[in-house]
Amino acid sequence: MKLSPDMQKLTGNDTYFEDFEEGQVIRHARGKTIENLENVLFTNLTMNTAQGHFNEHAMAGTPFGQRLSYGGANFSVVMGLASQDTCENAIAELGLDNIRLKNPVFHGDTVYAYSQVLEKKNADRDDAGEVRFKHWGVNQDDKVVFEGERRVLIKRKSHWLDG
Repeated sequence: MKLSPDMQKLTGNDTYFEDFEEGQVIRHARGKTIENLENVLFTNLTMNTAQGHFNEHAMAGTPFGQRLSYGGANFSVVMGLASQDTCENAIAELGLDNIRLKNPVFHGDTVYAYSQVLEKKNADRDDAGEVRFKHWGVNQDDKVVFEGERRVLIKRKSHWLDG
């Protein structure tokens, strides 16, 4: 199957299976400042009513001194920041493992993402291969706030681009 020239422009030309090298580390260009929206929206949608996310008064008396951003929101931000460079040509997400929330994230913190290619291997189909990434997020103080591994089935350039 060949994509039309217009469709080829929708994805990057350097995020195919062949473009990744084991050991490669990527610093993703964008960061995201965590707003009240991420904490309040996600925690309400998932009915996570933990005091740590909802009760500023109660959290003022803890060592944190303020509400914490919901870990699911932090995880999503890091994965989203990494996706453009790592999964733009993905056919399928195969797994998420070894998820760790390492340090607290507060409203107003800015999160940045990094990825490392841990493994590449052939898939059970000719048009794609499997890549296993380690993703991690750091805050503005370079403290690691998230770590996790992701396995992705990624298109082979040789089967999706002309010439």
